[in-house]
Amino acid sequence: MAQRDPLAGKRVVVFGFGRQGSALARWLPTVGADVVVTDSRSAKALGLRRRDYPGIRFYLGGHPDEVLIGARCICVSGGVPLDLPILEEARQRGIPLSNDAQLFLERCPAPVIGITGSAGKTTTTALAASIAGKAGYTVWRGGNIGNPLINDLDKIQADDIVVMELSSFQLELMSTSPTVAAVLNLTPNHIDRHGSFENYVAAKANILRYQRASDVAVLGWDSPVSKALEKIVAGEQLGFSLHDMAPDGAFMLGNRLLVAGSASYDMGPHVVCERDDIPLRGNHNILNVLAACAITGGMGLAINRPGVTPAVMQAAIRSFQAVEHRLETVRELAGVTWVNDSIATAPERLLAALSSYEEPLVLLIGGADKDLPWETAIHYALRKARHIILFGEDGAKQVASKVTSLLENMRVRADQLSRVQTLEQAVARAAEVALAGDIVLLSPGGTSYDAYEDFAARGLHFRQLVSEL
Repeated sequence: MAQRDPLAGKRVVVFGFGRQGSALARWLPTVGADVVVTDSRSAKALGLRRRDYPGIRFYLGGHPDEVLIGARCICVSGGVPLDLPILEEARQRGIPLSNDAQLFLERCPAPVIGITGSAGKTTTTALAASIAGKAGYTVWRGGNIGNPLINDLDKIQADDIVVMELSSFQLELMSTSPTVAAVLNLTPNHIDRHGSFENYVAAKANILRYQRASDVAVLGWDSPVSKALEKIVAGEQLGFSLHDMAPDGAFMLGNRLLVAGSASYDMGPHVVCERDDIPLRGNHNILNVLAACAITGGMGLAINRPGVTPAVMQAAIRSFQAVEHRLETVRELAGVTWVNDSIATAPERLLAALSSYEEPLVLLIGGADKDLPWETAIHYALRKARHIILFGEDGAKQVASKVTSLLENMRVRADQLSRVQTLEQAVARAAEVALAGDIVLLSPGGTSYDAYEDFAARGLHFRQLVSEL
């Protein structure tokens, strides 16, 4: 007889009806939960058809206190601020807060590889899933990348592998850690949400905080804040680095990528591939590849199965394609290469993109600011870019306004800078100033929420605009 789910017969409030919330609204009734959904947007704005969710009560256009009546659990979607008064009221009433990732981890029958970091999560998740797939495992990939895995819970088998990207928004609420947990790097990000860098790091650390002695942690050694989390590691620890020879993990030696110790199928060290075998630009992507090798090499420790061989890693690396919106070449036209890096939603990501190119750059910067420091990124951009185009409306929280203020005290040539309002105008201006041999790089450094639903929508619009040139 199937075991009764702990949420059966209990009222669960789904707070926020985006990708994660709608997945929960489909799954929760299957385990017998009484579901209430609340969202600040209207049914029209959500594109909601209520008949697709029979038996569910919706409170839309706001969050009335009555949604808390009888609630035994509140599942908060990632984009919902936790300091909302109604969520504070829920805490005071002793109603626990959770989310789709927590519910999934508590119920998943298969080992879970969880990956987080300030940058590189999606690429590393995609490559780790590809390596595990080439090793013969049935792999489920999702979480903060694409599919909320709660959708697939009833299909996942104990012998499968789950590779899950986890954001700070998800981890902030979590009290369960995955079998293999990786923290790639930690730099200031989402300060507007978390209030301080310390709070942001504390949220990320939850991916490790609840691991058992039999679990595996993988830390980026080239990020001091990430490496410092070794003090809370409960089980086996692996590292990866461009500069240090990790006795347990993955590292570069000259132009060769090696795995050693617990990340190697027979302790190693073993050569995985040459640097030129990696079809991705930039040292940040080399680090992502090292991370994926350390993760998949070390997962055998936690799941008591054979490790992945270097030959399998190499095959997956050589055939890997860049994930869309991440230094994605969109088009070459009249000798100009157009590159979509819409995922760059923080200055650190912009710095990584700039360091990936030696060619002359026409750089597109804009979006909404996250209260992050921009000085280093702008100084580097002025050195690397032949022309900078700032796009976006004026406003205190706009990247273009913040960067304009910084540039007022710098010596910037008139022919090195343009200011426009929309991405469409930015692409048109780039087409005017770009010369053969240039890279036109959309690497905004800010979030998309000033004009788009998310970074993917911004990247898709950029692709469309470039294709129409």
